[in-house]
Amino acid sequence: MKKQKSQQLLEYIVNSEAKQNGDFKATAQIAAELLAQQLDVSSVVVSALSSDDDTLEQVTRLTTSCNISSTLIRPKPSSCQSFIHQLKNERHISSEYCIDDSRLHELQNYYEHYGVVSVLEVAIRINGHLEGLLSLEKKEVTEPWNDSEVQLCSQVADQLALTLATQYTYDKEEQLTLCLSAAEQSDQIMMVINLASDIIEYVNNAHFELTKVPKDRVLGRKIQNLDFFKQYPNLSKAVLNKARNGESSEEEINLIRSDGSEYWMRLLVKRFITERGNHFALVNAENCTEQHHHQNELLRLAWRCGLTGLFNRTHFSRVLDKLDSGYLVLIDLRGFKRFNDTYGHANGDIMLIEVARRIRHFAEVNQLSEIARIGSDEFGIIFDNQADESLIEQATERLYRQLEAPITIGIEQVEPKPALARVDIASIEQRFSPLTCADIALQYAKNKQGNAIQVFNSALLNAFKEDAQIERDLVAAIKGRQFELYYQPLRDLKKQAYIGAEALIRWHHPKKGVLYPGAFIDIAEQSGLINDIGAWVLEAACKQLNLWQRHQLDISMHVNVSARQFFSGSLFEQVWELVTRYRLKPQSLILEITETELMEDIRSATNLCNELAELGVGLAIDDFGTGYSSMRYLKQFPITKLKIDRSFISDLTVSHESREIVSAIIAMASALNISLTAEGVETKEQELFLSEHLCHQAQGFLYSPALRESEFSQFLSKTTSIH
Repeated sequence: MKKQKSQQLLEYIVNSEAKQNGDFKATAQIAAELLAQQLDVSSVVVSALSSDDDTLEQVTRLTTSCNISSTLIRPKPSSCQSFIHQLKNERHISSEYCIDDSRLHELQNYYEHYGVVSVLEVAIRINGHLEGLLSLEKKEVTEPWNDSEVQLCSQVADQLALTLATQYTYDKEEQLTLCLSAAEQSDQIMMVINLASDIIEYVNNAHFELTKVPKDRVLGRKIQNLDFFKQYPNLSKAVLNKARNGESSEEEINLIRSDGSEYWMRLLVKRFITERGNHFALVNAENCTEQHHHQNELLRLAWRCGLTGLFNRTHFSRVLDKLDSGYLVLIDLRGFKRFNDTYGHANGDIMLIEVARRIRHFAEVNQLSEIARIGSDEFGIIFDNQADESLIEQATERLYRQLEAPITIGIEQVEPKPALARVDIASIEQRFSPLTCADIALQYAKNKQGNAIQVFNSALLNAFKEDAQIERDLVAAIKGRQFELYYQPLRDLKKQAYIGAEALIRWHHPKKGVLYPGAFIDIAEQSGLINDIGAWVLEAACKQLNLWQRHQLDISMHVNVSARQFFSGSLFEQVWELVTRYRLKPQSLILEITETELMEDIRSATNLCNELAELGVGLAIDDFGTGYSSMRYLKQFPITKLKIDRSFISDLTVSHESREIVSAIIAMASALNISLTAEGVETKEQELFLSEHLCHQAQGFLYSPALRESEFSQFLSKTTSIH
């Protein structure tokens, strides 16, 4: 049995009202119940020794198998003088098989009657005199009684002895000496103080064992000489005054010995009055240093993050719940999960520890106390001072710059990608928590270009409510098959033929009609529903491509893949299964992912692109020119195609800068031998420019908007340039 539980059990007995009042029967019942709960025994029996004829009379018996506690049962035989004599000379008798134990031959009928096989008989003694018996009984042979069980039962027997001694004291004043003698055997400190003179009338040896103060420097002296009074003058005076008024006190105090070492003591002070009317204070105290350290560790675990040492979400939420003003700043590391998966959790922990260190330093500089790690890669800071909002804004921007500074992990320089949300706690609606509002703002911050800092406001809240409704509708849409694929043709500018189609999802909303991806894709991304939607789009597109190929239509199928779907870890298996099932021609399926998303995790993206290339699946970088990819990465990826973002095509005929950018992209693609498609072509002038500069393909309203499958097939059949 663990020491902690033993101490708690003893503490419960010591502090029980029954024990304090010297009620032996009630204390015996408590001890039996606690021992039955903590030890693997069949019965716990407490007996008292009659002072008249040396016979044992059961005070209580608790049987664990049926949870029966009673005193109206057959007692142990009274004619057991030899057994009683042994217990007078020995502290306890333990037997693994009591039926054949010669020391217990007088009790054989008793043991056989109750089916007892193994026993631990512990004497309840006061000042060496046997006063009773604490018996633990088992109905089957088990391991020998271990030292911790014997020690615990001996300590419980001590408490029962102290209870009897207290009972005798209350009954007869002349038995006080006997009670105090019994207390000398206890590991707990006992002290008796004369409340009239403040003199310490008695103290047992346990006081010296804990405090290292000799008894002669305590006994007979004023209580003001105690360390408690010296180190806690106000508290000790209050405890003493309460005792004089008949009130009990229980305190847990940290004391320092003369050698500088410290310890914790838990003390209980209670007044008692003798038959002669003298007022005394009974002090029970025990060493609770180990328990206190254990409790501190539990508190640390309960309120602190084990990795970073910052407060955790539980503590942070409790603090936030009490605030009605101030500012909350929520911090998130974009792309951390992919970093963790790619570089390993050990390196992920290094990043989190460094980010926590920077936040802690920021808090110290700005005299902030409430900082916490409230999620895997989320941190929170509370500005509870009365600083002006402009100062809070400046501080938030400084924090952002500090957090985005590179971190050295191993031999690599890694740049964290923080996103920050700031909430004015006083301005939010009562039914929304600050953390909820910060989470809403954080989602918008993650999608920002440049400084990813977002201040929460009512417009965000309204947008959140609308998005929440769309999210609920999306769940129904997935189950109800409310989606449909439209196809926009891709034209080869040199061949003047349509050589591909881009699959574009449409949502037939039951109330809002046909919705384009811009109305719901971001919400699907944030909610995680994009994986289900993306899986449906990919399968529907592959199925349609298979039908076209069976009808001898030699065109490719372009399918947009979200970052969450691309880096989900299951895309390769999904594509492999579809390519195999539908027997798609090599390079006929092309997955499109935006430039920015592809660059979020270079290592994972490179591995996946190579695996997809081995399957014969092409990869196109969508919206090219809006991100930050470099020639080195373009050479590294097995890229099939670049798609020039429509923002460069829309003002191609009027903007010199756009013409230069498009020309440079075409030249780069030619140098890398990568196919190139221009998006958003709407005029003949745009088409002419692209053709003259040898851009390979184009798509846009000049040729056709996205069409349903039946309309797309009719569109292809009307063109004469199809090969």
